[in-house]
Parts: sequence; C-alpha cells; structure tokens
Amino acid sequence: MTNLKSKLTFSHVSYLWDEETAAKLTGDEVALLLYRSNLLGSDLRLTNYGGGNTSCKTVEKDPLSNKAVEVMWIKGSGGDIGTLKRSGLAALYLDRLLDLKNVYKGIDHEDEMVNLFNHCIYDLDSKAPSIDTPLHGFLPFKHIDHLHPDAAIAIAAAKDGERITKELFNGEIGWVGWQRPGFDLGLKLKECLDNNPGIKGIMLGSHGLFTWGDTAYDCYVNTLTVVEKCAQYIEDKVERNGSVFGGQRIQSLNEEDRKAQAAKIAPILRGLCSSERHMIGHFTDDKRILEFINSNDLDRLAPMGTSCPDHFLRTKISPLVLNLEPDADLSNVEEVVSKLQPLYEDYRKMYAEYYETCKHPNSPKMRDPNPVIILYPGVGLFSFSKDKQTTRVAAEFYTNAINVMRGAEAISEYTSLDRQEAFNIEYWLLEEAKLQRMPKPKPLSGKIALVTGSSGGIGKAIARKFIEEGAVAVLNDMDQERLAITGKKFLEQYGKDSFITVPLNVTKDEEIQHAFDAAALSFGGVDIVVNCAGLSISKSIEDHTEADWDLLYDVLVKGQFKITQAAAKVLKKQKIGGDILNIGSKNGLVSGPNNSGYGSAKAAQIHLSRLNAAELGKDKIRVNVVNPDAVISDSKIWEGAWAEGRAKAYGIKIEELPAFYAKRTLLNETILPEDIANACFVFVGGLMNKATGNVLNVDGGVSMAFVR
Repeated sequence: MTNLKSKLTFSHVSYLWDEETAAKLTGDEVALLLYRSNLLGSDLRLTNYGGGNTSCKTVEKDPLSNKAVEVMWIKGSGGDIGTLKRSGLAALYLDRLLDLKNVYKGIDHEDEMVNLFNHCIYDLDSKAPSIDTPLHGFLPFKHIDHLHPDAAIAIAAAKDGERITKELFNGEIGWVGWQRPGFDLGLKLKECLDNNPGIKGIMLGSHGLFTWGDTAYDCYVNTLTVVEKCAQYIEDKVERNGSVFGGQRIQSLNEEDRKAQAAKIAPILRGLCSSERHMIGHFTDDKRILEFINSNDLDRLAPMGTSCPDHFLRTKISPLVLNLEPDADLSNVEEVVSKLQPLYEDYRKMYAEYYETCKHPNSPKMRDPNPVIILYPGVGLFSFSKDKQTTRVAAEFYTNAINVMRGAEAISEYTSLDRQEAFNIEYWLLEEAKLQRMPKPKPLSGKIALVTGSSGGIGKAIARKFIEEGAVAVLNDMDQERLAITGKKFLEQYGKDSFITVPLNVTKDEEIQHAFDAAALSFGGVDIVVNCAGLSISKSIEDHTEADWDLLYDVLVKGQFKITQAAAKVLKKQKIGGDILNIGSKNGLVSGPNNSGYGSAKAAQIHLSRLNAAELGKDKIRVNVVNPDAVISDSKIWEGAWAEGRAKAYGIKIEELPAFYAKRTLLNETILPEDIANACFVFVGGLMNKATGNVLNVDGGVSMAFVR
C-alpha cells in the first residue's frame, strides 16, 4: 500500500489512517470500508453526525446460484459513519439495482423507487437501504464517499459555486446543481461523470461532496485532499478580507458572565419552546457561534436559513434571534417573558405561513412550530428538541451551517435553500415515514430530573428508573468519589447524553445554585426534583448531642427546604409545572426508641411537603412524599453507627436487621431501592398529574404508619 502521507500536508482535516491497522484488514473490503468510514466520521470537519454516506463494491458468491456477483455495501438508512458497524450496512446486488432504470418512470415517481431497493437485497441481515443508494450505485467506482464537509458546502452554497469549483480544481471536480436526493440524482451523477471522464469527484450544489477511489485508502486520501483544498481556499480569502460577517457589531460577555446569563434565561426559553411538549435544551458559546451572532451580518444571514438538507432537517427553517442586550437584567421573569413572548408568537406565525404556503395535498400535518435554534447575541446558542442527543446534534449542525455561511460569504455570496425546496425536504413523505417508524416516546421523555444524593442506594435507583423511562438526570452527591463511580457506571449503561454529574452539599447555597445552573446549561432547566439526600443518627435522648441534632435538621429539613426553594424558582420560570418528591421515612409517622432527632426531622420533612404543596399548587407544581422503611441495600446510612443503633434498640444483631424488618411487615417483604424508585415513578409518570400533597408508604405494610 502506497504511503501518501509523506507527500501530503493537511492543515484543515486530520489524517488518521494507520497502515498497521489497515494491513490487518487486507482482503476484506467491507472491513476496510468500515475502517475508512469510522475515520471520516470522527472528524466533524469532514461530516456531521448521521450525515453523508460511504460504500464499497465487492464480488461475492450468490447463495442460490454459487455464481460470482457484484455487491454494493453502503451505510443503511439512519446510520452514522462515525460509529458504523457491519450490522449498519445495506448490501445489494449491483446488477439488480442498475436494472431499476428499466422501470423508472421519471422524477415524479421518485419515492416509488425506494421500496424497490428491497428487491435488490443480497444480505438478508441488511439494514434498510437509504435514499442515497442509487447515487453510489450508478458511479462505477469500488469505494465512494459522500460527505458534508463545511468547507465543500461553503463552495456548493456560494452564489457562483459552480465557477469556483471549476477554477479551483481545474475541472477535476464536476458539478451537479441542487436536487433532492433520490434515483434521479443518481442518474445525474452518472451523466456528470460521462460528460467529464477522469474527474476525481462531484460537488453537489448546496448539498455536499462525492469522491472516490479504487481502494479504501485511495478514496480516503482523495476525500481529504479535496476538502483540504476547499478549506485552504476559504481561509486564504478570509485572511485577505480581514474580517467575516461584516465585522463585529457587539462584544461578547466574558465566559463566566455568559454562562451565568445563559443559566438564568435557559429555563425561560425552555418554557416558551415547550408549548406543545416538554423539550430538552443545550447551550454552547463556541467561538465560531459568537463570531456569527455578534456580527453586523447576523440580521441578514440568520433569516435565510441553511443550505445543506442535513443541516436544515435538524435546525428548522431559520433560527430565532433574541432582542435582548447581552447583559440584560433577567431578574424580573414576568418582564422578560413579556418581551420574548411576541418573538415566539411571530416565529410560530411565520412557520405556520411557511407551512400553508408550501404544503402539498398529501403533506403530513404541520409539526411543532416552535424554534429549534435560538441565538442570543453576546451570549451564545440555545437549541431545544425532544431529547439531549437530538438537541445537541441540532446545535452541532447549526455550527456547521455557520461555517458554511462564513466560507460562502468569504469567497462569494451565501445562498440558502429555496423555501419550497426546504419544505419538500422537511415534509418529505419518506422522512415522515422514518418519523412514524420511531419508537413511541417513553413516559418521561423530555423531562429533566435532579435527584439529590443520587450516588446512594435509593437516589441512584430513582435516577436510573427515571433515565430508563426517558428522562435525563442531574446526578449529585457530596461524596465526590462515590459520585464519580456512579457517573462511570451510568456512562457505560446509558451514554453521555442521559445525565450529568455535579457535586452537591444540600446545606451550601452556592453548591445548590451551581447544581441548578448546571441543569439549566446542560438541559434547559428541571421538571422533577427529588429530595433524597440524607443521613441517620440513632442514639438515646441522653446520648444525642446538639451537633447531632443540628446536622440532622440541616441536611434533612433545611436541605429539603433550600432545594425546594431553588427548584421552585426554576419551575416558575418555565411555567410548565413540575414535580417535587421528598423521600421521607416510616420513622416520620411511627414513634420508636433511640430516634428522637431522625424521626422528628423526618416528620418535619413530611409536613414541610404538605406546606409546599399548598403553596406551589397554583403554579402546577406538585409536591408529594414517598415513605420508605429499612432500605438496607446499597445504603450508606446502614454502613455504620445507624445500623448498630437500630440493632441495639431492637435487641438483635446487625446481620439480623433485614430479616427483622421484613418479618414485622404485613407483606413480610424486604424493601429494595428499586421499590422506592417505582413509587417515585408512580407520581411523575403521567397518571398522577392531578395529585399533590400525598404520602405514599413503601414499607411492606407497617400498620402503625398508616396515614390517618
């Protein structure tokens, strides 16, 4: 294999090919396809999440005839090349795919061709073939990359992109004007190649780039070389011009103040964006975003929207730009909402007019008219969507769109996708079919939960349950080592978009504020707050010290009060209601020996919950209590003196406690952390939205604790 690295210098893309790794894959073209795909997908300058497609063609043995047949392996529908595995590929008989030209009725029948791809399947374990399949099939190259590099799209979206492409590459890169992906575009690519034999790639107007090679390596290097040349051309122009986007109109706040301002406004924005369903947010103040949103050209470029369909599908027709000064006073929530509400109403009206103007007789019904991308000049970009991954990726795509606008403006003039074409992509029946195939949202989809003490047995089980039911979680604990262990386990189980970790001592105001700010910056706010952090001290009244008493009341009672107070502020900003759950105890209802401090503190927690329920009900904020008893599994409380104290009080050995507690219940059951988590889910899962001020015992049945 020829090593071209020594002959090439890459400044704008990353050369990641490892010859030793690739050598182990020699002879397996599909494995080399996957290797190349993963390398390309790991560099966001080459393509974005889920964007683009890669393929290779091999000779295989037909399982029915035993004859040699040519098979095309291509990324299947909905996949991501950065994480692509063999199971994510579609494999098709190439001759059958090419034979579809014989039944093609023309561009008005494009969508009908997609179902016919299934008649070309070679590997019965194939992923569903994507709409890009014919684009790769009609090009006669062994290895093909179709990517969405910002630098290439900047040229493709420039007013005179075709001329620039021809001059920059001396005719070695062809040009095909904008057309929605499909069978006919595949024919156009083949026609371009036939008319320009010997070209090394094709630029798709407003869309992306096709490159190819005889081997996986040749294809990889060809792709890098073309993108590098596009990027260098743009940077040379930027350097010559001396500024981008017409120069800077305003200055950003410093980083600390940006984060503080973003945390204050995020819950307000989230509430306004959640008029149809709860949304999860994301915030970024990437320097590329700040350069754009602070510029003189923002008001001209932002309404134009994006060019590449992959960008547009995830970011909507255009962003919403806030009419606030970077350092605006956000302390009066009602004033801020009254100023922003008309912006949202105008955006929804604009989107409805766009839908009504562009819709077809068979178009799907109008989707949520709220903005996905919100720009706050001097502060940063907010995005809101159904889950954290989708909203994070939307922000990444809009950053790509900014890169495209920056490049196009530097070399020429940026052009966006025509509104009708944009609508045809957004409401494409094939895209709608994809949406309809997606799993039904889980009960807590779009919800954000902050569970205090979530490294302990009960708190961890609650956080796990909520994530499994669709929520995102803010994990926290004052024991940072234990929190780190929990975070590592959750990362392995649920992935990075399901949670964040924040150190939190519920008695410290600054740590409480930091935790809620982190929730706002990472997810947009909070919907469910569970006061679970706690400790226990079991001593006779003679042995109980004032320090013991103060510690119990500081953590259990004052801590619950402070967390609830901070939660209420965020929930009221959002104006979409919410839930506060307090983990009490059977001991708050039942008297027992050696328990005056803990038991009375738990009783105070329960009544504080009733008081908060009475006060917060007008804001649709529900406050309920779950009362466990003797949850010993994975509990820090039971690791030391508390277990000793309870065993002493009952005249038994420590190891006899689980059986003792189970035996005294009506159901003769041991209570586990998962039982408490399930009880919490009962309150927040959607079936108890009109219940507040309740106490739910989960203790196996202790008759003395029945709520009277």
